[in-house]
Formats: sequence, C-alpha cells, structure tokens
Amino acid sequence: MDYKKAGVDIEAGYQSVQLIKDAVKSTYRPEVLGGLGGFAGTFDLSNIKNMEEPVLLSGTDGCGTKVKLAFIMDKHDTIGIDAVAMCVNDIACSGGEPLFFLDYIACGKNYPEKIATIVGGVAEGCRQSECALVGGETAEHPDLMPIDEYDLAGFAVGVVDKKDIIDGSTIKDNDVLIGLASSGVHSNGFSLVRKVFEMSAESLNTYYDALGRTLGETLLEPTRIYVKALKNIKNHGIKVKGCSHITGGGFYENVPRMLPDNALAIIEKNSYPVPPIFDMIAKNGQVEEHMMYNTFNMGIGMVIVVDKDDVDETLKAIEETNDKGYVIGHIEKGNKGVELW
Repeated sequence: MDYKKAGVDIEAGYQSVQLIKDAVKSTYRPEVLGGLGGFAGTFDLSNIKNMEEPVLLSGTDGCGTKVKLAFIMDKHDTIGIDAVAMCVNDIACSGGEPLFFLDYIACGKNYPEKIATIVGGVAEGCRQSECALVGGETAEHPDLMPIDEYDLAGFAVGVVDKKDIIDGSTIKDNDVLIGLASSGVHSNGFSLVRKVFEMSAESLNTYYDALGRTLGETLLEPTRIYVKALKNIKNHGIKVKGCSHITGGGFYENVPRMLPDNALAIIEKNSYPVPPIFDMIAKNGQVEEHMMYNTFNMGIGMVIVVDKDDVDETLKAIEETNDKGYVIGHIEKGNKGVELW
C-alpha cells in the first residue's frame, strides 16, 4: 500500500505545479519576493510606508454552487475569476487596493490539466484586479468528494490609508446612488438557479435569442471585477462616501450595510436595464419580485454613494475603465434601510 493507492497522487500534484507556473508568474507585482513553491508567499510592504496610516484589509470567499455548472459543462476556465472577484471586490468596497491573493482547491482527484485550467482563471482574475497570486493549495480528498468534482475558495489581502476608508459615515440627504453594471448573475443565488432550470448538458447548451447565447454560457459568465473602476474614481479626485458589493442577499441585505443610521436609500428599478437572464429566472421559477431583489444583483454588481456635484465626473471615470454606470437613486433622511420604487 502507498499514498497513490490510497487515492492521493503526489506526482499529479507536482505536474499541476509545473503547469500553472507561467500563469502564476503573469500576476506578479514588483513587491512579490521569491517564486512558486515556497512554504509561504512573500510580499514586500515597503511601498505602504508612503501612507500616513496604512490599514490592511482582507477578504475570503468562494464561488458557491456555481461550480456545479462548471462540472456539467466541463468548462473550468472562468470559475477562478469568480473566486478572485468575490474577494477583491469586497476589499475595493472599503476603499482598498488588493495586494495579493491565495487560492484553495479541494478535489476528489487531481487532474493536472483541469487544475491548471482553474488556476489559469484565478490568474486572469488577479491580472484584472492587479493583484498578485502568491500561493495556493490543491488538496486531493479521496472518499470525501467525487473524483470529478472540486471546490474553489480564495483569500485576498489589501491595503488602504486610514483616511481613505469608505465607511458610509459622511453619507447625507440628497447624495446620489450610482450603480455599476454587473456581468450577469455573478456568483450568488445559484442554489435557487439550479432549482429553476434543469441542470443537464442539454439544458445548459440550449441557445436563447433573448440571451444571445446559451443558458450555460450566460450563467457561467464570470463575476465583474470593479477594482479598476473604483481606483479610477479615486484618481479623478472623487470621494466615494459609501460602497456596497451586491452579492448574496441582493439589494435588501447589502445596500443597508454601507449606510449610517439616519440614511434611507431610494433605488429606482427602472433606472437601468435589467439583463434578460433575471426575467427568465423569475418567470421559469415563479420567483416573486421582492425575492429576486433579495437574492440576485439584478444587473447591478456594485452601488456607490457620491455627492450630487460629483455624478458626471464619476460616470466619466467609470466609463474610462470600460465599465458602465447608472444613476439609480438617491439618499433621503430616514431610518437606515433601502426602498425600491
């Protein structure tokens, strides 16, 4: 008996590392020290000395049951982008710059080419967010997971000068809500999505005119990363007063998280185009409207609050990073919360 016969292939692990080296190196920033294969990722923090009061930020998340669709479609090149996005978008929400990222893949069996494809997606997400992939772990779990399945999670660290933290404390009456368009369903609500649509290769590969592509391609579209957009808004000299990443819980759970106690967010549902996939989910699953807005992003992946005098410049800064922004509402005095009209 040996480790391989017990279900863990060490050689496959070595092969995976070799296959991902170039993808990992493509994410490196000048601060990355050493190379792939060490016991710990190393990152030089000398540059943060230029900040008055540097504060480290961290975020960890996964892709939820969205990975089930990747299994069915045997498409694994984008799910890594989702894992990065879920972490770095949260860091950006606090005004921070993501510095480095680590991934964790648990699998029933290590197929080196599949692992390399997954990590290739992680590397793409890191490049999009200018965040270095400094390490990770692929854990083979025989008898715990089916051999053709895996789970993916990540962890990111960022930094922000204390004076630049976005905490919602300066939000006031008549401030404006700007929504940044999502790329689709992102990485939340898939436990509901999987009940609404038949999860089979035939169903997911069905083309819909309303979507302009197959159902599976639409659902697997990776989560939009907003790091560059928020950084560019700051570079334009605009103060973002509040920021909310619209993830699980949709508008009703996430928007109030950025508000002070005396602020009510008013969102106009008809102020931006809702992608057709959400209409399909609502109709096919007979999901009532409140539940849709309490589960999905409904086409808006990030909501920010700015002064009314900064709206035009904010929208310009968003457009410059190839993102799309919409004025979707405003702030009124009232009990902390959100209303959708």
